[in-house]
Amino acid sequence: MKIAVFPGSFDPITVGHVSLVKRALPLFDKIIVAVGINSQKQYLFDLETRLNWLKVVFEQEPKVEIAQFEGLTAHFCTKIGARYLLRGLRNASDFDYEKTISQLNHIVGNDLETVFFISLPEFSHISSTIVRELIKGHGDVKQFVPKKVVL
Repeated sequence: MKIAVFPGSFDPITVGHVSLVKRALPLFDKIIVAVGINSQKQYLFDLETRLNWLKVVFEQEPKVEIAQFEGLTAHFCTKIGARYLLRGLRNASDFDYEKTISQLNHIVGNDLETVFFISLPEFSHISSTIVRELIKGHGDVKQFVPKKVVL
């Protein structure tokens, strides 16, 4: 069984995240959208809210499961038997960062492979960081988050 993990904080989930998962579905038997928990990081939305959003957004996708994990992503993948990581690339900066992480994950995760998806042009400017800033500034984020995400 080909299992991929799409890790992130999803604080909040964006339409770009959804696009990546939907584009990856034909390649895998199962995609686990996994919320990484980092006690050093300050989140805008609590874990339960983020997990609930993911469950609602992907409830019609039988090949998508939602999970949470602490520690290294590569260790989580080993624990659940996933051989692939999904990552999105919006620009060259993303590539430089993600390339290094993928190489480390390949070593730490015993040949864990990272599959990169180039962002579709209509989503390349969207990030959770930008959406959080808009939310903090009381901006309208409807076009950046899935319709089922109520802020």
